[in-house]
Amino acid sequence: MNRFSYTRANAVADAIAQHRANAAAAFIAGGTNLVDLLREDVARPKVLVDINRLPLKQIEATPDGGLKIGALVTNSAVAYNETVAARYPLLADAILAGASAQIRNVATVGGNLLQRTRCHYFYDVGTPCNKREPGSGCPALNGINRIHAILGASEQCIAVHPSDMCVALAALDATVHLDGKDGARTLAFADFHRLPGDTPNLDTNLRDDELVTAIELPMQGFASHHAYVKVRDRASYAFALVSAALGVELDGDRIVAAHCALGGVAHKPWRRPEAEARLRGKPLNAATVREFAAELLRGAQGRPGNAFKIDLARRVIVRAFELATQRSFEEAAS
Repeated sequence: MNRFSYTRANAVADAIAQHRANAAAAFIAGGTNLVDLLREDVARPKVLVDINRLPLKQIEATPDGGLKIGALVTNSAVAYNETVAARYPLLADAILAGASAQIRNVATVGGNLLQRTRCHYFYDVGTPCNKREPGSGCPALNGINRIHAILGASEQCIAVHPSDMCVALAALDATVHLDGKDGARTLAFADFHRLPGDTPNLDTNLRDDELVTAIELPMQGFASHHAYVKVRDRASYAFALVSAALGVELDGDRIVAAHCALGGVAHKPWRRPEAEARLRGKPLNAATVREFAAELLRGAQGRPGNAFKIDLARRVIVRAFELATQRSFEEAAS
C-alpha cells in the first residue's frame, strides 16, 4: 500500500476545495471498495479526504412527490427505510441482494455508484489492464472472462459494473445530484456511468472536482409490480453473473409501462428505453416477454468463458416478469 495523508472535510465546499488542492486526492466515506483498491495497490491516492462529516445523510420527500437520498446514507439505512420499502421496494430488494449485512451497514449510496469493476485482471497489478493503465491491453479478451460483459463492451475492455443498487436505480430512472467548483448540477442516471469505448479507464461522467451529493427518485416506484432477480455462484455475498431489475405498471392484462435494467452484463446497468416503449399497450403474455427479452439482448456477444450469459440473461428477464406479475411465461424461456 502506498503512503498517503488523511484529512477531514466539514462542508461540501470544503471537501471540493481540498480535493482540488491535491491532484491525487480521493474522497472516502464507508471505504468498502476504496480500501480494497488501496490494499491491492490498484488505487494510489496521495491524500484521502474523509467526507463522513458532511450533511448528506438525509432521506427526504421532494416537492414533486419523489424521494431524495443523501450520498452518505448507508445502504442498510436505505433498504430498511419505511418510505423506500413501501414506495420503492425494487431498490430495497436490490440493496439487500448485495454484499453482506456488515458491508451494507457502512457502505454509502454515493460510494455504491462509484464502485469499480471486480475484473480479476483489474485487481492484479502484475497483469496489463486498460482500465488501470490505458493502452496496456486487456487480457480478459482471450483469458478468464466468465464474469465479463456480453453487451456494450469494446476491444479495450469487457469488464462489468458490480453494483446491485445501481441496477435498480437505473430501472427507476433516478437522478444523480453532483457538486463541484462550478456549482451543483444533476445527471440522469442513464448518463452517469459510461461504456468503455476507447476510454475504459473512465467509469463515469463525473468531473475530476465533483462530489456525488444525493440520488433522487421520481414519483413512480413500481411498488405493485416489481422484481429483482440475481443469479450468482453463491446464495449470498457474491456478485451477479446476471441480474434484472424490473418494474411494471399494468391495466388488467395490458402493459402500461415497464422499466427493465440488467446487471452483470455490461460496463453499466443495461437498459433499452426504446424496447420498453414498445411494450406499452401490449398484452402481458409469453410472446410479449420473449420479444422484449430478445430486443433487450440484441447484439449480445459472448466469449468462450461467458457465452452462457446470453441465454441466462434471457431466462432472468422472463423470471423477473413472472415474479413481478405473478404469472407464468415458461414458453418464453424455452
